[in-house]
Amino acid sequence: MQRLMLKSKIHGAVVTDKQLRYDGSITLDENLIKAANMLPGEQVQVLNLNNGMRFLTYTIVAPAGSGTVMLNGPAARLGEVGDTVLVLSYGIYDDAEAAHLEPIIIRVGERNQPMKQD
Repeated sequence: MQRLMLKSKIHGAVVTDKQLRYDGSITLDENLIKAANMLPGEQVQVLNLNNGMRFLTYTIVAPAGSGTVMLNGPAARLGEVGDTVLVLSYGIYDDAEAAHLEPIIIRVGERNQPMKQD
């Protein structure tokens, strides 16, 4: 059997910008993407702690150290600048892998920079 499991999570990022006139996605600081073992174009689920919205999109890389967490296209309607979000990525694992999986959890500090890994 294969299972869809949490691979990594960016926890507590703050939305810094919105661009409605865009095809769609979430643009994230390269430091966050790398720390969370995500790739450009990877499907992610975004959870907005301020309004309860949950949506699927994909990642776009912003310059390292920029602190960017930008909602683009339709996603821009699902949050506001200043909202706190969680960004989750998943992987498909067989039972043996899933039993020992330890997801990467990246907590976000000042200016949306990675603080530590759990």
